[in-house]
Amino acid sequence: MRRAFVDALYSLAEQDPRVVFLTGDMGFEMFEAFAHKYPGRYVNVGIAEAQMVCAAAGLALEGFRPVIYSIASFATGRPYELIKISLGYPSLPVVVIGAGGGYCYSVSGPTHHAADDIALMSLIPGMTVVAPGDSGEVTALLPQLLQLDSPSYMRIGKFGEPKYSADEPILLGKARCLETGADVAILTTGEMAPIALDAIALLKSQGRKSPALYQFHTVKPIDEERLVELANSARQLIVVEESAPSGGLYAAVIAQLAQRGIRTPIVRLGPPDDWVLGNPQRKNLRMRYGFDSHAIVRQVVEAYEKI
Repeated sequence: MRRAFVDALYSLAEQDPRVVFLTGDMGFEMFEAFAHKYPGRYVNVGIAEAQMVCAAAGLALEGFRPVIYSIASFATGRPYELIKISLGYPSLPVVVIGAGGGYCYSVSGPTHHAADDIALMSLIPGMTVVAPGDSGEVTALLPQLLQLDSPSYMRIGKFGEPKYSADEPILLGKARCLETGADVAILTTGEMAPIALDAIALLKSQGRKSPALYQFHTVKPIDEERLVELANSARQLIVVEESAPSGGLYAAVIAQLAQRGIRTPIVRLGPPDDWVLGNPQRKNLRMRYGFDSHAIVRQVVEAYEKI
């Protein structure tokens, strides 16, 4: 996803001279070409995320379209107040990129864990929040965010995420159907989409019934129309996310359905409301807390047995 982000950024900067890029001393050997080609539109503020946000706000007020970039925990938690007041309150068109969201940096400990990034950004009024699942969604969503006249946040992964395809286009605010199925529907966001696709492949290889799969790359504003449609047609919803239980996709889903009095059973697979200590590998962390592909298979099998 990072390479897709860099390529999309270059292309957008070529098309629009208002695009400027600010980084918090991150992305070594990734942005040198950008800095060389657009020296007046690249700023490394150093390890000073609050200053990065304030500088981006000033540039936006002057008519630029800033994109700011750091590790997700540093891009959201550390300068949160500045994002809220300097970007959210005046509704400035700044795109915040959080690299390595969720537990992408699992081995680096709680300072680098960002299970709360989507929740934090979703709390800011007017903030659009997206979590692409592969490079194709990054490439398609970034230019759409830059067209907004309000702030936005994009969580991206690292490198080597599996690509997937779907017949439906990648549109901001619209969920995508990745797999069709009956009675049970899996709802994912971010890098959980390819994990869920792996689970569906396992189910099919075992000759079992397989569920529908919908990727909600846009968490805020959530696709209310598609969500209600799914809740009314499915007998079980399974939300899979690599975010904290409060403020992520699961929280958005239950809030929307509760407001409409829809009582479709919902199960969440994801990390707990707890600290993840030590330095577990991401794969082991997902297995430990029950949101890897095998856990999804078990939950789907259980769901079909109950309905």
